[in-house]
Amino acid sequence: MAAAQGRLSDGAGGMDDAKGTEEEARHKGSHNESNGSTAPPAFTAAVEALRAARLRPQIEVEATRAPQRLAPHAYALEAAVVDGDEDLADGRLVLLHDPAGHEAWHGTFRLVTLVRAELEPEMAADPLLPDVCWSWLTGALQARGLAYGEPSGTVTRASSHYFGGLSARPSASQIEIRASWTPREGLGGVPDTAAHLSSWCDLLAQVAGLPPAAPGDASIVTLPQRRGPQSR
Repeated sequence: MAAAQGRLSDGAGGMDDAKGTEEEARHKGSHNESNGSTAPPAFTAAVEALRAARLRPQIEVEATRAPQRLAPHAYALEAAVVDGDEDLADGRLVLLHDPAGHEAWHGTFRLVTLVRAELEPEMAADPLLPDVCWSWLTGALQARGLAYGEPSGTVTRASSHYFGGLSARPSASQIEIRASWTPREGLGGVPDTAAHLSSWCDLLAQVAGLPPAAPGDASIVTLPQRRGPQSR
């Protein structure tokens, strides 16, 4: 599975992009106990909910190495929208937890993400594309009735044009959504991380151009004219 590369930020500092091994992450849980302490019950419950979430079959999700500098406790997932042997979009979602709370988060949990996909150049040139992509994120959360606070992020589109010995390659355009938000905490101070993961997967599916998981939901707009699949 192709993992989202690059650096993520939630306003509290950069995120390292070390992937580690997925096998180790699956067995050890990818918890980052940077202070050497035992994971708090609220964080453990939030992580278990992520592991137990049931997602649409086109999306492959695996645990990966968590960042080491953003919070005392962290858990990371990477995902790809898969069509046969092709990846249509990919991303990374990180759950951060600071039991003491974080001034910028206004809470003790934070979700940080990077989502990316390739587009047709004509679609990438649409001046409304960044606003539409951001609305996909907020709309995915709202569609599942999730309460959240302090959203922040960027939508970036980039184009590559090839020259000289590479001139035979077609131009390529890519969209990236980098975002973070604070999930509302529920019973026992635990947010509904499974529902937030499902919403994030809804966003991945939209960026990849998949039809909505719930037929007839007019609030979901899929991405037309995306570039062909990437080889895995």
